[in-house]
Amino acid sequence: MGQPRPARNQSAWWRSAVIYQVYVRSFADGDGDGTGDLAGVRARLPYLAELGVDALWFNPWYRSPMADGGYDVADYRSIDPAFGTLAEAEKLIAEARELGIRTLVDIVPNHVSDQHPWFQAALAGGPERELFHFRPGRGEHGELPPNDWPSQFAGSSEPVWTRLPDGDWYLHLFTPEQPDLNWEHPAVRQEHEEILRFWFERGVAGVRIDSAALLAKDPDLPDYVEGRDPNPYVDRDELHDIYRSWRSVADAYDGIFVGEVWLPDSERFARYLRPDELHTAFNFSFLSCPWDAGRLRTSIDETLAEHAPVGAPATWVLCNHDVTRTVTRYGRTDTGFDFTAKAFGTPTDLALGNRRARAAALLSLALPGSVYVYQGEELGLPEVELPLDSIQDPMHFRSGGTDPGRDGCRVPLPWDAEAPYAGFGGDPWLPQPAGWSDYAADRQSEDPASMLSLYGAALRVRRTEPGFGDGPLSWLAADEGVLAFARTDGLLCVVNLADGPVGLPEHSQLLLGSGPLDADGLLPPDTAVWLRA
Repeated sequence: MGQPRPARNQSAWWRSAVIYQVYVRSFADGDGDGTGDLAGVRARLPYLAELGVDALWFNPWYRSPMADGGYDVADYRSIDPAFGTLAEAEKLIAEARELGIRTLVDIVPNHVSDQHPWFQAALAGGPERELFHFRPGRGEHGELPPNDWPSQFAGSSEPVWTRLPDGDWYLHLFTPEQPDLNWEHPAVRQEHEEILRFWFERGVAGVRIDSAALLAKDPDLPDYVEGRDPNPYVDRDELHDIYRSWRSVADAYDGIFVGEVWLPDSERFARYLRPDELHTAFNFSFLSCPWDAGRLRTSIDETLAEHAPVGAPATWVLCNHDVTRTVTRYGRTDTGFDFTAKAFGTPTDLALGNRRARAAALLSLALPGSVYVYQGEELGLPEVELPLDSIQDPMHFRSGGTDPGRDGCRVPLPWDAEAPYAGFGGDPWLPQPAGWSDYAADRQSEDPASMLSLYGAALRVRRTEPGFGDGPLSWLAADEGVLAFARTDGLLCVVNLADGPVGLPEHSQLLLGSGPLDADGLLPPDTAVWLRA
């Protein structure tokens, strides 16, 4: 277990990679204080190598007051003490690489923490104010915010401006503890390029860019008007010059970028993936798509079409640290995902959701491009509805308490069924629900029918079959409610989303199934198979 293995394609590994998302705080606790840390990750590297992932993407692990789960960064060149030290991060990067696993780190360029030295100096009235968006207010006495931009937290009516005792206001598209940076200032650009070099020199293979389409603002900061083009703070043309400059830094280290880019316009989305900008971007269309054959096929077709003109590989993801877990989402009447639709007490059929999540895993891992797996998805973890007094996510509080927030997908992982706190470590920072040990990795590793065994088998097939990963896809004729497509080297994927069992296309071998065929050799509903023609 945990033996080093070569990456399948060294020169363009990222085009077909399976990248595992690590939310450090909830992954594994190495020192017993109830918070996940780098020691916990290092101890579990053999598990990740055995699972067969190509890379790890870490959510922000930097020094932070944790006003928004670490996305309020106070110092990009140090590790938060709750997680460990910079020396430990360097060891983790090196040890993972020895096992054939690359590392991606998270950069949050839109804003910093209000505890960042720059902002503290700005509050004191220094010239650092030019590095942010400080403005006088409107109204007779400056008592009104400078504009009416909406918060980036879905469902929140909270203002994006905070007034200081001296009368000035500062901009924060997220929480008041996350002041937005002024990307027109050359010092902001220089600092971020130096941060990129800092981490590339420590061996990271790539960088995930948070809120990548929000950095640039209209310098006049006009009011928001629905449908106005260009938008005053989303997807502005100035961004592309920033990312072209970043790309020159990454190319010097053979590093890659993946952008968090939420845009409805496929043509504008593709601009971020031109050969001299970002390498890949997250596919939110597929992530939020309902469990519906027609909708999924449309999402897949549109994704591949928007990437084709720029030659970039697509990415596929079912869940992340912000999104309702797949098993839960697929077990509900509404199987799509929308931040504004989240609510407490939503009825869920976990058995149905589990079947669909297993099938969705094979679907996503058979599509062209790279795949992101959020920690715990390989264990089939459900979303947890936490007690109100345990919720920490600012999204919950900024909604006035109506939104359950994102903590339900961040509950610390279960590792050992018989150990205290399911082997996570100390008393977890978010409470684990009753029965959490049933999902423990050690228990699942001994069960060939478990979700963990399915993911492990799928990643082994994907690694050994060059027809999976990046490359062409051809749809096959299929019954209504069925997705069937061919990859290269005679590989086929069939997913049954219909109400009844369906026949399989001609094939010489069944490579893997998300569940068994029925007694007549038919593919049951909510089941997927990989075949060799």
